[in-house]
Amino acid sequence: MTGEKLTIFYDGACPSCVDDRNWFTRRLSHPDNVNWCDITGKEDYLKSLGIDPYLAVKELHVMNDNGAIYKELDAYILLFKQVWYLRPLAWIMAIPLVKGQLSRWYRKTVDRRLAGQGRIGQDK
Repeated sequence: MTGEKLTIFYDGACPSCVDDRNWFTRRLSHPDNVNWCDITGKEDYLKSLGIDPYLAVKELHVMNDNGAIYKELDAYILLFKQVWYLRPLAWIMAIPLVKGQLSRWYRKTVDRRLAGQGRIGQDK
């Protein structure tokens, strides 16, 4: 799983997303296995891959070397597996009860951040 090549779609218009990308880039076990793709202005490209551009801003998306798309926590789990000392955390994140709670927290946090930036309306 850690030898799998991944394309990570991130929001280059989001300063904290760029910071996250930089943080992970410095810590990847195999940096050559990860391609970072800034989604800013790439709506047509995202659509061609079957990714909703609106959701791409709200949820991390990762594509593996077979073209399968993972989003939200499934995407983070794949990313965490690329950093050797985050692999145990990835395993814990995949536990259904933990995953459900983290997913709710993640969505609320992202919605608040995007609303604070004026990029989306505040979702309920």
